[in-house]
Amino acid sequence: MEKPLFWIIDDEWPDYSVEEAALKAACPDCDIRYSGIPFQKDLEDFGDQVDVVFAQVSADITAQVIARLPRCKGIAVFGSGYNNVDVQAAKAAGIPVTNVNGYCTEDIADYVLAAMFHFYKPIEALYGQLKNGVWGVTALSQPVHRLSRQTLLLMGFGYIGKITAQRARALGMTVLAYDPFVTDEAAREFGAEKVELDEGLARADFVSVHVRLMPETTGLVDLELMKKMKPSAVLINVARGALVKEPDLIEAVKTGVIRGAVLDVVCHEPIAMDDPLLSVPGILITPHVSYASEESVLDLRRRAVENALAMYRGERPLDLIPM
Repeated sequence: MEKPLFWIIDDEWPDYSVEEAALKAACPDCDIRYSGIPFQKDLEDFGDQVDVVFAQVSADITAQVIARLPRCKGIAVFGSGYNNVDVQAAKAAGIPVTNVNGYCTEDIADYVLAAMFHFYKPIEALYGQLKNGVWGVTALSQPVHRLSRQTLLLMGFGYIGKITAQRARALGMTVLAYDPFVTDEAAREFGAEKVELDEGLARADFVSVHVRLMPETTGLVDLELMKKMKPSAVLINVARGALVKEPDLIEAVKTGVIRGAVLDVVCHEPIAMDDPLLSVPGILITPHVSYASEESVLDLRRRAVENALAMYRGERPLDLIPM
């Protein structure tokens, strides 16, 4: 019997000790191979021998890639999002696909709080005011209202939205939830009020996006949507960059349609240093790290391996994506 071949496609982890230890413990004779991005040459060299693929979210597993994986028993994504995989092509090929649900729920919720705190009391910017000889209330460039008087709208109320709601409620904030698939009771259980989108946009001081990227949600946050927000409102996106029409966001912030935005995800990652988003005061970009903590990344890697091994053995993995 041929030894199993596990293929890790990644451009982010500094080492693969977690994956190696778990895979070798389960399959001592397994072959583990590694590719960065792009990975086309390796696909051509040994794609027909691969039993399971591990794919970083930046690795595009297209229908053309899947067609070169005749032995593949599963694709395990290093992340909760899986829009980088052509799931329908995988289904047609009989290849199950997994993500890792909920591994970074509290980490992203905490990032949303940090984004709100930045616009409430931007400590680093206030420190910078000292260099200008500014002291006292005059250092605040805009009126400041307590967070307990502020309203947060969560667009999407899944794992992350629910925990974010609990954290915001602990601060005394009013929390609104827009999600067609969530009941009034489910929203109330986590301290939120379910609303229609237009009502939530009109009431919110912060709008945090937690929507899954699909063809029907691509470009969901456009200028028309932002015009329904308060001029003082801030947009936060921790989901996927393509949910936001970036030229529309730039126009909205520049013209005062909304106050600003915090984006941990953008349409093209990593962002180019000449990207117009980086030159707009009021738009803050972070390098897709809202999910990251030592605990979340370790959980992600361990569960991705568990999913991969289950698929290799022909078992149902914990995080199987419905097809």
